[in-house]
Amino acid sequence: MTSKKIPFEQQIVILQNTITTMVRQDKPDLSARQLAVFLICYLNETVQTVRGLAAALRVSKPAITRALDRLEELNLLGRKTDPMDRRSVLVQRTEEGYEYLQNIQSIMSEAVKQ
Repeated sequence: MTSKKIPFEQQIVILQNTITTMVRQDKPDLSARQLAVFLICYLNETVQTVRGLAAALRVSKPAITRALDRLEELNLLGRKTDPMDRRSVLVQRTEEGYEYLQNIQSIMSEAVKQ
């Protein structure tokens, strides 16, 4: 299956429509950093750590911790100590997080059709 390249102008409109729809819903709003952390955790198959997320986004570990605090509060992600290295914190997906991701995918699919 070949994928169709979407022109840049249309990509921006899709992004705007997606964010606008998300803001209008009765669901939590995420900051750009929180959304980036969320998407990295759900779109990559590898287990994420606070250290790895900080490196991937080129921000400090405290910045990732603050984003994870909010995502954990919303039950979109969870954290646990790595049993193999107790200094490391593993980020875990949640059922609510999968539902949130499906909502984003649905909104984007509708935005592409417009």
